[in-house]
Amino acid sequence: MFEFLSNRMRDETGKLDSTQGLLCGLGAGVAEAVVVVCPMETVKVKFIHDQTSGNPKYRGFFHGVREIVRTQGIKGTYQGLTATVLKQGSNQAIRFFVMTSLRNWYKGDNPDKAINPLITGTFGAIAGAASVFGNTPLDVIKTRMQGLEAHKYKSTLDCAMKIMKHEGPTAFYKGTVPRLGRVCLDVAIVFVIYEEVVKVLNKVWKTD
Repeated sequence: MFEFLSNRMRDETGKLDSTQGLLCGLGAGVAEAVVVVCPMETVKVKFIHDQTSGNPKYRGFFHGVREIVRTQGIKGTYQGLTATVLKQGSNQAIRFFVMTSLRNWYKGDNPDKAINPLITGTFGAIAGAASVFGNTPLDVIKTRMQGLEAHKYKSTLDCAMKIMKHEGPTAFYKGTVPRLGRVCLDVAIVFVIYEEVVKVLNKVWKTD
């Protein structure tokens, strides 16, 4: 999705500026949230909460999915969609904004300058760190909206207001440190692989 959108925004030299990178990342994140992330994350969060409760209802992952769909329908796998779209959209917008900015800075006036995987990984880790600090509050809200106690909240905004009222602003940054370590490594690896995949795709589908 990012390549599809960026192909329509690049200038005549094939360059994508930081703002365009942010918008393309936002579009990619929204598509990712709706098609993949929201249903998978909802099932994951419900299953984790169920397994840590005193009386688990789900005998296994697949049984849990069947029960969620049976009792709540397909919409049961789309709880917290607004929060997920906000979280995933901002997540990828931040990452691609930082990555595009760093790539443009590194290449300078030479758009054909190669970037080796080590530098790509370093840029990816920085982009990952930026996304953690930028959208951890949305991730906390998303998790609350998808859990077994999601019925306590009327909407994404109501969830945010209740967290602020009852737990304070620091509650929005719970788990930041462990998430930082995981995400930096995760995004570094993803962008290195991403660059290699794009090179292969270029042979059958021109992406830059």
